Amino acid sequence: MIHTILCALGLAYAGMASLSLAMDRHHGQVWGRDAAPNVRRALQLTGALLLALAIWPCVAGWSATVGVVAWLGFLSAGALLVVLLLPYAPRLLFRSSLLAAVAALAGLVTFLH
Repeated sequence: MIHTILCALGLAYAGMASLSLAMDRHHGQVWGRDAAPNVRRALQLTGALLLALAIWPCVAGWSATVGVVAWLGFLSAGALLVVLLLPYAPRLLFRSSLLAAVAALAGLVTFLH
């Protein structure tokens, strides 16, 4: 159960962080310049993909109905983590979301079996 929670939360957090870094204001907080259009599009697609993948461990760990509700909760929790971290440590947000994405994607492999 904890594996399901950590995997879904990691994917939701990384997805929300990617979507926030696709915005010029937040991208500028981390890198000091606006995002190029192709970088912005890549961050948006990555964020959307990570958020979509976050439903997989929820549905695999619980039933479909409970999994969708849990997924919505993890999306909210991931957004809250981004909102709390972005104003104080924007570079840490980038590093931690990258680490969370790699760890959650590695943990997602266990749901294939």
